[in-house]
Amino acid sequence: MSATIAATSARPQALAGQFKKLLILASVVLLAACSSIPRGKGPPPVVTADPMDGMHRVALLLPVTGPDADVGQAIANATALALTDTKVTNIRMITYDTGTGTGTGVAAATKRAIADGNKLILGPLRGDDVVEVAAQAKPAGVPIISFSNNIGVAGQNVFLLGHLPNQSIERVVRYAQSQGYNRFAGIVSSNVYGQRAQSNMTVAVRAAGGTLVAIQESNGTAASADAAARRLVQLGGIDAILIADSGRAAIATVPALRRNGLRTAKILGTDLWNIDGTLASNASMYGAWFASVSDTLFTQYAAKYLARFGKAPLRLSSLGYDSVLLVARVARDWRPGTRFPVGQLTAPQGFIGVDGAFRFNANGLTDRMLEVQEIEAGKFVTISPAPTQFEK
Repeated sequence: MSATIAATSARPQALAGQFKKLLILASVVLLAACSSIPRGKGPPPVVTADPMDGMHRVALLLPVTGPDADVGQAIANATALALTDTKVTNIRMITYDTGTGTGTGVAAATKRAIADGNKLILGPLRGDDVVEVAAQAKPAGVPIISFSNNIGVAGQNVFLLGHLPNQSIERVVRYAQSQGYNRFAGIVSSNVYGQRAQSNMTVAVRAAGGTLVAIQESNGTAASADAAARRLVQLGGIDAILIADSGRAAIATVPALRRNGLRTAKILGTDLWNIDGTLASNASMYGAWFASVSDTLFTQYAAKYLARFGKAPLRLSSLGYDSVLLVARVARDWRPGTRFPVGQLTAPQGFIGVDGAFRFNANGLTDRMLEVQEIEAGKFVTISPAPTQFEK
């Protein structure tokens, strides 16, 4: 299953307001034709790679059926919205379903995307799918900009647009140390994310000049949190505790820390917390800090998404919007029918998107400008704004 989205270009114009300013920085566009992802059956359209038609062919590989369909559809919707908001005449984007609902799967979707002459792949969603896509895309010379944050699949023309947990850990630890917190402990999830968070926190505390007292694992339940808290209390002298787990796990963990004697330690979190609004309605979490991409432009994007699609966007959907802004910017200097100019992705000045400034490094990973937020009653409040641009 696939859908074709065609867009038409225009020169950037001066627009008022932050969200309109974002579109200027990315490139301004007028959509010639746009459709949301259809769910009808039948073979995908075959698109020939004719450079004479002046169109850049970009494949969007996402699960719009199967268990991840909600996330895939939200990202696909965001790309359609970005094509409406921006103004590029020379991009044709086709969505190829990597989900299980059509019986095609990742390999078949990738094969069709390459056969249709696409010069760039946006997606897939999951890291293990990236490996399968890359097996066909690399020999064909087609670069991949994935929405995954699995650093193990990056490199060799595979770029990750997903938010990397190490950056949010580094940012919040660095900020906490600047505010006088020097002795850190961690409670991490007992999974791959937690394993990586342990390594990330060790590096972050050392880089900030602090002391890492200990890191404990927890499965997110109250009983597990109690056990971890008791072990930390015995060590003593802890100023701040980073909980590298979901918002739900944090809500179970913080009361356990308080009732076991860690009553004054500052609670820190990662960008996982930014997608869980229930944290702001739980009094035990008030005063906690976490680092994340800025919500300033996301709020405006969310209003536009709601008006277009009739429901609020998933937080992750902004990756789809920003991927189109990135392609629109590069398309200014990309001759139709030629390979995608990969070198522009690592330009030191980076790009501007809904999630703020970002750029890719030589390893295919995304550097992002993050802010620090504090949880208050009913809201997240920015206490350390994200920088607006990279230092060259």
